[in-house]
Amino acid sequence: MRKATILLFGIVVGAAATFAVSQPWQLSGPAEAAGNADTYRQLNLFGDVFERVKADYVEQPDDASLVESAINGMLAGLDPHSSYMSPKNYRDMQVQTRGEFGGLGIEVTMEDGLVKVVTPIDDTPAARAGVMAGDLITHLDGEAVLGLTLSEAVEKMRGRVNTPIALTIRREGAEEPVEIEVVRDIIQIRAVRFNEEDDVGYIRVTQFNEQTFDNLKKAIEELEAEIPADKLKGFVIDLRNNPGGLLDQAIAVSDTFLDRGEIVSTRGRNSDESQRYNARSGDMIKGKPVIVLINGGSASASEIVAGALQDHRRATVVGTRSFGKGSVQTIIPLGSNGALRLTTARYYTPSGRSIQAKGIDPDIVIEQEVPDELKGVTTSKGESSLRGHLETETGEEAGGSSAYVPPDKEDDKQLNYALDLLRGVQVNSLFPPDPSQGVPN
Repeated sequence: MRKATILLFGIVVGAAATFAVSQPWQLSGPAEAAGNADTYRQLNLFGDVFERVKADYVEQPDDASLVESAINGMLAGLDPHSSYMSPKNYRDMQVQTRGEFGGLGIEVTMEDGLVKVVTPIDDTPAARAGVMAGDLITHLDGEAVLGLTLSEAVEKMRGRVNTPIALTIRREGAEEPVEIEVVRDIIQIRAVRFNEEDDVGYIRVTQFNEQTFDNLKKAIEELEAEIPADKLKGFVIDLRNNPGGLLDQAIAVSDTFLDRGEIVSTRGRNSDESQRYNARSGDMIKGKPVIVLINGGSASASEIVAGALQDHRRATVVGTRSFGKGSVQTIIPLGSNGALRLTTARYYTPSGRSIQAKGIDPDIVIEQEVPDELKGVTTSKGESSLRGHLETETGEEAGGSSAYVPPDKEDDKQLNYALDLLRGVQVNSLFPPDPSQGVPN
């Protein structure tokens, strides 16, 4: 049996939740201890309850459904990101990694029994219909979400292209439930968008799927062709509201701007499960200044990139504190029975920081001006607000921050600050090399 490590934020309805690294699966201490008497007594208890339900429940239950519900209950008691994937959900996840799939176009998780929208994906049916980050979905086509597992709720939101679904939403600041109809469509994720901002190259990375690094490389090449080298002031890498995705893509994106040194490390419960990932020689943009934009919707793989470039003083990080998902999920295939998604490690930035339930603090905090009708609605509470989340190792947790990005660039204070900074001050001069505070290489 093999496992594949992924960085995952919630479950995606039209977004990438995908593979990154494969390595052998080895049973260790807790698995070997499964044969002790206490464990067998507990398994016997489960068997007794299972048989009693089969024999005495008011209606004839389905054995497979009982077992799947038991597995889901066990995993849901661990943390918000561990879960069981049915064969269909497992196949869907593998399709989603490729960046084209059917769905609504929202990244979701579970909170207090309701489906919580982490972020709507750019240019998807959900985003166009007005679904917002932080929305709590209470009903799907009039059916209550409460009582459903996240997988069951996701399954109901999926369906044939061009079919509508009615979402009933509880939105902070709204006195009455918000009703939104979304028409399902094929979601084609453009992992990278870019444009010339006069003398600055602007690159927005929306998620980390199999296309991200290749799209980033193409964006840089085209921007360098459009902007003369003597005029190009630098690049803005916009990771705001990027929920994450593939670990290998986060590493490749970080490596694009680094010439050497560690990018990220992962540490599991056992010392032999730790891994370090290092940059290869060669900075694609040859030392040009970089500013990274983050906010409360930047999670997981986004935080790996921001943390790596921040620790190496390769970029100035601007915006508001990120989400704080610093855990690694492992996909363990179960043959024809689907797969297990299990939290197996924490990840650490090059300087050894774990951002679990804390997030990345920007070098320069810039708050957006939020319209009155959206105040409080667009704030992400962060990983620390999720029930059952892994605690930070230091005991110091931090809440989320604003995830609002204005639709009009003229009103985007974070982006405009970044552009002004690149044009007025060399970013590298803000963080001169300090040998006494280096990062591991």
